[in-house]
Amino acid sequence: MNIESLLEQFDTGEMSALIGLAIGLTFGIFAQQSRFCLRAACVEFWRGQTGKKFSIWLLAFAAAMIGTQYFIGTGAIDTGQIRQLNNAGSMSGAIIGGLMFGAGMVLAGGCASRLLVLSATGNMRTMVAGLVVTIVAQASLRGGLSPVREEISSWWLVDGSSRSFAQWLPPYGGLMLGVGLLVVALWLAKRHEVSKWWSFAAVITGLSVAMGWALTSWQASNSFDLVAVKSVSFTGPSADTLMGLINQPHLPLSFDVGLIPGVFLGALLAALLTREFKWQKFTNDSGFTRFFIGAALMGFGGMLAGGCAVGAGVTGGAVLLITAWVALFSMWIGAGVADWLVDRKADALKAAAAAHIAEAGLPQFAKATNPVQMS
Repeated sequence: MNIESLLEQFDTGEMSALIGLAIGLTFGIFAQQSRFCLRAACVEFWRGQTGKKFSIWLLAFAAAMIGTQYFIGTGAIDTGQIRQLNNAGSMSGAIIGGLMFGAGMVLAGGCASRLLVLSATGNMRTMVAGLVVTIVAQASLRGGLSPVREEISSWWLVDGSSRSFAQWLPPYGGLMLGVGLLVVALWLAKRHEVSKWWSFAAVITGLSVAMGWALTSWQASNSFDLVAVKSVSFTGPSADTLMGLINQPHLPLSFDVGLIPGVFLGALLAALLTREFKWQKFTNDSGFTRFFIGAALMGFGGMLAGGCAVGAGVTGGAVLLITAWVALFSMWIGAGVADWLVDRKADALKAAAAAHIAEAGLPQFAKATNPVQMS
């Protein structure tokens, strides 16, 4: 079947939704299997471990960059059609939004993509947190919080010609950078004995981002209608999909409409096949307050930063978008500060209390654990 006949079978919206569904299913299955999570990677990094979770995240990031830069080099991705690379962006939004998102994902127990994946495995806590992220994101995009977002974003703007650092690199510089990161990731994975299946799943997770860019670019080049060239992201697409389901009897089909259900269904399928599906709910120890605060920070921070840990950090980073790299760096800083202020101090207090009990010869009835260590 040639391209023309394939495009004739589906209209533009249907084809976009099918592409989004395919990318979402792939991302959901392999993100669930690899335990891909920026929050977990950040916690390991800032605690001086750079272990399995950091290795998995770096494998996915490197694979996304290599695949995307390869497709750009071969002409399969037309960077002139990527909106983020050709329109003005906000550096102040990337910094402040990234800091907020990073802190929020530590409090909520995962970034936006991880919350969606975990909710598909039966985790009701992350499902509630994900809904809060979506509602706050929508309020930040078009609702009552949008004036605040627009004000912060206006503090430091950069034009489209300054949003990519590919211009400062030699030919195939982005591809070489990705290969270098992959070598480091493979070395770390071997050092920390990451299973071959987890490593493979992490690489496929990253490559699904590259395929999203390539397939939407392919559709845009072969369609008479205007098609947005984009790839995996969660904060904005989740907000638009949820609000569309609430406000409209018929949801217009698009890449995002296929992506979000696809990720959920992919993660659910993987969890069921591997018998990892398990209902989990809020308990007295799990702490609803920090989930709510963290989710709200992610919802506003993600829209301010121009995307979530995947949308800005991986998808935007893979096309060498400067504001995406700044947002990703800010997420790492925000996560490190939140972990140090909240979880590490709490762990230190618990350890001191346990030591005091041991010295006093009193029985220890329960072992203290971090209630949101789910990643």
